[in-house]
Amino acid sequence: MTALLQRTVLFADLRGSTGLFETLGNAEAAAVVTQSVAIMGQIVGACGGVVVKTLGDGLMAVFEKSQGGIDAADEMHESLDRVLADAPRKGTRRPALKLQVAMAQGEVVELAGDCFGDAVNVAARLLDRAGDNETLTTQQVLDGLDPDHRGRFRSLSKLQLRGRQESVQVYRLEARRFGETVATIFEGMEPTAAPDGIRLSWLDASRVFAGTDLPAVLGRSPQATYCVDDTRVSRSHCRIEWHGGTFQVSDLSYNGTFVRFAGRDEVVSLRRGSCTLHGSGVMCLGAAPTDPTAPAVHFEVLSFQETAPSV
Repeated sequence: MTALLQRTVLFADLRGSTGLFETLGNAEAAAVVTQSVAIMGQIVGACGGVVVKTLGDGLMAVFEKSQGGIDAADEMHESLDRVLADAPRKGTRRPALKLQVAMAQGEVVELAGDCFGDAVNVAARLLDRAGDNETLTTQQVLDGLDPDHRGRFRSLSKLQLRGRQESVQVYRLEARRFGETVATIFEGMEPTAAPDGIRLSWLDASRVFAGTDLPAVLGRSPQATYCVDDTRVSRSHCRIEWHGGTFQVSDLSYNGTFVRFAGRDEVVSLRRGSCTLHGSGVMCLGAAPTDPTAPAVHFEVLSFQETAPSV
């Protein structure tokens, strides 16, 4: 029987399981992954949701209320921390396993125990854009929350998702403890712009990003904050933001983002991962720095004196 329902769709995915098997071995790694997915399913039920299906290292679930999906995402992240803390270690190495969560709200078609529809497609595509231990949501999910629960969300930008003509406004859910701390410490204070900035240079295009300019999305799309027109660059390739007192770059692409700091030979390879930018260096989008034709965006983290307006 077919039913049309308004639901919040949640996708959750564990990443890093390949490295986990290399670190712990097949038996122990499989136990950790299986336990993690089972706990995620239990959390969905406890938060009023229904698991539609498991997807290897993750799952898909639906909720009648947006708040149920948000509560489930919070519990999933915190439960994974506890699972990994108790997991067996190989030497001094702690198992590395990351959780990505994405949610969208809208009409879904329920058919034979499965769900279909635009909200399902958006949530699935948005999961591809989530960084390590991130939860991303759409505007419609926020609209379903009480006003006092929306303060934990940070607007990222409009992202162009594969298979969709219209871009989607995306928000990131800050960690529960982080959100509560910020609300307590800064309550009643006037917001101030971050004093630091970052300069990006590609070919003859140089621009400084600071304060309200961030986050900045680098990509091939004309709608990207900083456009890098090269076929190896994804439409929304990577994101730079000011977070926790540092500049961080998060890869959103299919071909990867490669970072090399000035004076260093090592290359940091980001594939759906993040790293902190400091000093200066180069970010190559879609190809490694060893490729002389790689689209290379030079970056330089600036001090307050370099970003403050002249008097």
